Amino acid sequence: MGGLLLVPMLLASQGPKVEKWRTDFTRWAVDMAEIVPAGPPKDGIPPIDRPRFVSGGEVPWLSPREPVLVVAVGGRTKIFPLQILIWHEIVNDVVGSRPVAVTYCPLCNTALVFDRRLDGRLLDFGTTGRLRHSDLVMYDRQTETWWQQATGEAIVGALVGSRLTAVEAQLISWKEASQQYPDAVILSQDTGHDRPYGRNPYRGYDGPGQGPFQRFFTKDVDRRLPAMERVVAIQLAGTAVAYPFSRLQRDQVVEDRVGSEPVAIFWAPGTASAVDLSDFGQGREVGAVGVYDARLDQELLRFEALGEGRFRDLASGSIWNLVGRAESGRHAGRQLRAIPHGNHFWFAWTAFRPDTRLALK
Repeated sequence: MGGLLLVPMLLASQGPKVEKWRTDFTRWAVDMAEIVPAGPPKDGIPPIDRPRFVSGGEVPWLSPREPVLVVAVGGRTKIFPLQILIWHEIVNDVVGSRPVAVTYCPLCNTALVFDRRLDGRLLDFGTTGRLRHSDLVMYDRQTETWWQQATGEAIVGALVGSRLTAVEAQLISWKEASQQYPDAVILSQDTGHDRPYGRNPYRGYDGPGQGPFQRFFTKDVDRRLPAMERVVAIQLAGTAVAYPFSRLQRDQVVEDRVGSEPVAIFWAPGTASAVDLSDFGQGREVGAVGVYDARLDQELLRFEALGEGRFRDLASGSIWNLVGRAESGRHAGRQLRAIPHGNHFWFAWTAFRPDTRLALK
């Protein structure tokens, strides 16, 4: 846990700041006592508001196994390395004409993307310097409503009762992302801020035997899984289901129904933990996933894993990859429809969805 000290030490060097809020604190949807100061003040962890991007040939600072978040919208693809997101937690951007907030909470391992449009209004987001159940609490600069990053819900302020629309994104290795999206642009380290990008400030956080940082998480942990087990969490039509990475690593492909939707979940090796070792590319193996609608042209596909991130549908024999694209066979060139999901630590997901069905087999 010693690496956790690095963030507050860096922020303290910036000197004291006086917070001023325009938030309507007469409106709230949660117990205010659950929202606790994390150390940094408002925007003490600074979001990136004017992101710059580079092409794939200009990123020697990315190593093959380190995790990156891929956002593909409207024929455009952008890649957001976690080695940058871990220091800023929010990037306000536009991908393929869609305004998005790209977010990452390292304490919960939640890398999520939201549409910044709400009821005809364009929002942009900052960090409150507060956590709820160890998860990032964001705020929008237009109304200064506070938002729960894990759920996209407004929890304090004028917009209480609103929910942001999730945008599908995939957390995979830089090697996989660069191979599958050669025309993508990558968030640059030229952020306008002085941070040691490539160094993990949360070293050892998800190591064996570790649990959530108790200063920020006081709830009882759901004992069905170890607190720091990674899960793929899907929420469709009010139904929440979680699939442990331990099962996915064993089976590599899982087929299920969430509500009425048939889903296929692919797992592939080659992606490192972002909060293990100091070097982003050297963390222990956790793998990466893709979550897809298992139907293609109304046909329900069944899959088998071939290993190394390749999957065969049994009806046509077509070979599919981790990003849901058919590489060969009758369906070559086709793309499965991605389903929004999150790769969370178990403790973090069940803090917000205790009714989650746990799919162990």
